[in-house]
Amino acid sequence: MRAYDIIYKKREGKSLSAEEIKYLIDAYVKGDVPDYQMSAWAMAVFFQGMNKEEIAHLTMFMAESGERIDFSFLEGINVDKHSTGGVGDKTSLVLVPLVAAAGVKMPKMSGRGLGHTGGTIDKLESIPGFKTNLSRDEFLENINNHGAAIIAQSGNLTPADKKLYALRDVTATIDSIPLIASSIMSKKIAAGAKGVVLDVKTGSGAFMQEREKSKELARAMVDIGKQLKLKTIAVITNMEQPLGKYVGNALEVKEAILTLKGKGSKDLKELSLTLAAELMIISGKTNDFNKAYKMVEEILDSGRALQKFADIIAAQHGDARVIENLSLLPEAKIIYEIKSNKDGYVKKIDAREIGLIAMNIGAGRETKNNNIDPAVGVVLNKKVGDKVDSGDVLAELHLNNELLRNEAAERLKRAFIISKKPAHKNELIYDIID
Repeated sequence: MRAYDIIYKKREGKSLSAEEIKYLIDAYVKGDVPDYQMSAWAMAVFFQGMNKEEIAHLTMFMAESGERIDFSFLEGINVDKHSTGGVGDKTSLVLVPLVAAAGVKMPKMSGRGLGHTGGTIDKLESIPGFKTNLSRDEFLENINNHGAAIIAQSGNLTPADKKLYALRDVTATIDSIPLIASSIMSKKIAAGAKGVVLDVKTGSGAFMQEREKSKELARAMVDIGKQLKLKTIAVITNMEQPLGKYVGNALEVKEAILTLKGKGSKDLKELSLTLAAELMIISGKTNDFNKAYKMVEEILDSGRALQKFADIIAAQHGDARVIENLSLLPEAKIIYEIKSNKDGYVKKIDAREIGLIAMNIGAGRETKNNNIDPAVGVVLNKKVGDKVDSGDVLAELHLNNELLRNEAAERLKRAFIISKKPAHKNELIYDIID
């Protein structure tokens, strides 16, 4: 079998067999297929696509290219959640303790932020002492004792995906639905998930900005789940404005804690409860969404999820006192208010621009090697649909470098569009695909 023939076959729009895909992935990981040939294949996939069977085979062979975690010893179905990334998306910080408090095991491997979207690991590491690199034994012990643990992704999982993703990043083949879907799902399979809920973002602050494209990606991932007997549900959600009111690592931890106390933003609470309810369904707790939603809402209101988050923090060597004392989280030295210069209603907030502003003042990374400042970010005092009077504070810049203030302030002010007429609030959840 030759890589040339496989590239040619896909270039001509023909379907690849399982054997051909396995050969290509295995040979690429071993180094027998060079980057230039794999680049040509990725471009052929970009233009010609792949059918459901091809995508499922690609997913499985990438999952099998490295270490796979086995959680079969756990009682019931262990579940996972994946977000395609958004601005202010801290749902995992609410969701994991909420689901664990409901008696569902949730071993979670998360990533760091890159570009205008934040990473769960960076957020958790803003909690004093919190360790995201646990030994395998400690990881498993925490899941047994507390029902959940959140750690950084292992370097041994899906090496084929790591190599291929790096190649796609420099060959303009990132936004290929088959390659995105197989990349996401291969990591979930390798990480031992038996059920996955996918939060597929769409809008200005999302990776996929067009709703139809987001739906296509969601459907592709649900189809992979069906092919590979992995319970999968995808929720298409709005990312036209940031989720919640806080953007930045320690700031988002603060909002997650407030949400677990029943004081957080309405949209963050609604999305967290919706995703948690879907996780209840795929874990087998119930097959009725309304019952599942009520179940997790009662757990949230009771304070059990908040206590579970404290337990998870302590188990991962973090200072659990942050639950009651938010000032223990890193805080910026400078807080600069952005005020409205007119009356009206917030018509639009550019989510992507908010994310880029936060990144530029140190809350995110332009490259993987950049350091981040856990204290800095943006706080939104107004959201889409809110009434605004001249002089009202639209947002706050939290920063530690005065030299960055003026440019960030101007950009932040322009990110808000104020209209004279009441603005329509976009729905938060567009669709659920199962």
